[in-house]
Amino acid sequence: MTVSSGQPTRAAEAGSRPRKALTIGAVCKILQSEFDDVSISKIRYLEDQKLLNPRRTSGGYRLYSQSDVERLRTILRLQRDEFLPLRVIRQELASGGDLVLGDGERKPAAGGAVRRAILVDTSRAYLSLEEIVEDTGAREELISELENFGIVQPEKREGKTVYDETDREIIRAANELSRVGVGARNLRVFRSSADREANLLEALLGPSLRSRNPERRKEALESLESLAATVSHLKHLLLVRDLRRLAGE
Repeated sequence: MTVSSGQPTRAAEAGSRPRKALTIGAVCKILQSEFDDVSISKIRYLEDQKLLNPRRTSGGYRLYSQSDVERLRTILRLQRDEFLPLRVIRQELASGGDLVLGDGERKPAAGGAVRRAILVDTSRAYLSLEEIVEDTGAREELISELENFGIVQPEKREGKTVYDETDREIIRAANELSRVGVGARNLRVFRSSADREANLLEALLGPSLRSRNPERRKEALESLESLAATVSHLKHLLLVRDLRRLAGE
């Protein structure tokens, strides 16, 4: 049966109506399909940390708009995929930068460096030294020092030295640290720590990662990403604890 052109379709009517505000329970249910660990208490905690500001009814109940849901989704992805602490996420959102995760491009936030999620199974793109220098603002001397200490590991392809996106982000971070006097030599401690963590994860998942069974290997890659995020979070918490002690709190 055809619909008369004089009558609006249900889809058109639905699209013309403002979307209904959501309760915190409804928001939690929507996001659980992508974030297994999201909970009502976690959403409330993010609000307490000034990352969300849903409107409230006269009775004090929270009501979330679609933009609130998308903002929350972005926060959770930044935590999961880029391992950013909440303080940095708050700064990123406040700067008004165009945040797009994964393989999408992100416009730089004003005055801030661009950080992209680099995952284990992300397809690799290669850049020349000139492109790395232009993209990160790092000096060639610093990049050479990072190579000498094994912090950055470029490859030879068709007779040329090339860097992948992980190298680029390492150089970007090292360049930021160099501005406060942290040299490439000082970064060896991070390399040693990363090597130990990688060895631990290899001991746990090595056989599955080398499996010829595609499903088993896929599951192992997912576990690797999840465990890497947990290790990174633990390391951040230990650092925060020590910094609080340093600050005399």
